Amino acid sequence: MTRLVPTLRNLAVCATALLAVAATPSPVHAKPAPKAPEEFVALRDVDPTIIQEMRYFTPHNFVGEPIKGYKKPMCILTEPAAKALHKAQRKLLRKGYSLKVYDCYRPQRAVDHFVRWAEDLADERMKAEFYPRVDKSRLFADGYIAEKSGHSRGSTVDLTVVRLPALPTRPYVPGEPLTPCFGPRNERFPDNSVDMGTGFDCFDTLSHTDDPRIKGEQRVNRDLLRSALGKEGFVNLPEEWWHFTHKPELFPDTYFDFPVSRRSLQGK
Repeated sequence: MTRLVPTLRNLAVCATALLAVAATPSPVHAKPAPKAPEEFVALRDVDPTIIQEMRYFTPHNFVGEPIKGYKKPMCILTEPAAKALHKAQRKLLRKGYSLKVYDCYRPQRAVDHFVRWAEDLADERMKAEFYPRVDKSRLFADGYIAEKSGHSRGSTVDLTVVRLPALPTRPYVPGEPLTPCFGPRNERFPDNSVDMGTGFDCFDTLSHTDDPRIKGEQRVNRDLLRSALGKEGFVNLPEEWWHFTHKPELFPDTYFDFPVSRRSLQGK
């Protein structure tokens, strides 16, 4: 009996140790970030002359803060779309102009960020610039915000035209006084783009590409952009003078969610 007591004590200690191990949570390993298919490229690798002003990496957008999923201020597109932009750029450069992109591939998580913002009717910090004539409760019904975006398929781009030599656009200062995106050019937030009649992402019918109120130099500039891109296979969205999709799309039914960053591009 004298040998049995220590044995039982040892068993009790072992059991306690096993329970402690079982109760210790397993280490949580973060899931690796999704990668882009090999058909995606950085636009700068295809054409470094195209100006990039990636608005959703900054707080100067209709939400008023950097958007989820934009890890770097860079344009990523499917390779055919990027090469088509390169062709359009070469022709515009000969005329003294350059393309400037505002947004390219857009992760689904960024679209989800837009949706959450649109559902928060109390957040109207950027209304005075981007949607002064639209009630925020109408953004879904009027088609300004949707749960899916063609940008997430990788062949859609938001862009404009800049006359060379390009002057720098001053940075936006959060909290600065806002002016309507549809106002006269000298009253809107400054942009080194040619005058398109409205600013980028202006939620207003004046942004419709063929709005009859757009005349003179503004009409010439919109037609210049649409013509230059149309010759390379891009189709304009009639409601947004800046929005173009390269056809045929490589991924017409797939909405990607890899982050906008160099690391998302496989081996590139």
